[in-house]
Amino acid sequence: MREMWAIFKRELQGYFATPLAYVFIIIFLFCTGAFAFYLGGYFEREQADLKTFFDFHPWLYLFLIPAVAMRLWAEERRVGTIELLLSLPVPLWAAVLGKFLAAWVFIGIALTLTFPMWLTVSYLGDPDHGVILASYIGSFLMAGGYLAIGSCLSAITRNQVIAFVVSVVVCFLFTVSGLPIVIDFFAVWAPQAVITTIASFSFLTHFDAITRGVIDLRDMLYFASLMGVWLVATAVIVDMKKAG
Repeated sequence: MREMWAIFKRELQGYFATPLAYVFIIIFLFCTGAFAFYLGGYFEREQADLKTFFDFHPWLYLFLIPAVAMRLWAEERRVGTIELLLSLPVPLWAAVLGKFLAAWVFIGIALTLTFPMWLTVSYLGDPDHGVILASYIGSFLMAGGYLAIGSCLSAITRNQVIAFVVSVVVCFLFTVSGLPIVIDFFAVWAPQAVITTIASFSFLTHFDAITRGVIDLRDMLYFASLMGVWLVATAVIVDMKKAG
């Protein structure tokens, strides 16, 4: 655990050592506010809640989180520091988990800084605070899912642009798999069991369930399993690249 903690601190401090972290946070805060109040028509709805705020999170994460994840391993390979990292007396799982947790906490900090949105709706009305809290938890879990995918795909290549593009594509597939346009396509020829399985992989399906205020164990297990599978894949790929 000490090794993982050392990697975690190194990576988290690295985010704030450059202006990129602050640029990311500013863009994230601006987009979440603008999308909720303008594109989401918050004032036109005349409801004191944050539904429009959270509705845009999957689509913001689709681009912003791969931008964070693309440097996790691709940058290490590009500058050659991955050999130094893996030569240290640090277990591979500690390096993978430490880098992932640092990026996840960084995204969590950006999400926490949207807290004034919660204060705003509390001032304007009487929102259901339980639903808002559940939505924040769901958003953080979903961000972890996107990040785990991006981490794995970053380990495949040393080119950050390629890592970003491939991550966006894969995350997009996970996002839309439960939408009618996808379900209708498979409904023509696939059995119901296949359709149900495909829909169950959708980020939107599980996130929407949580934003209704009910934190179901199945949704929690989905995101936890998703992160676990992709992080194990990350470790396997990094180990293969090391051996190669």
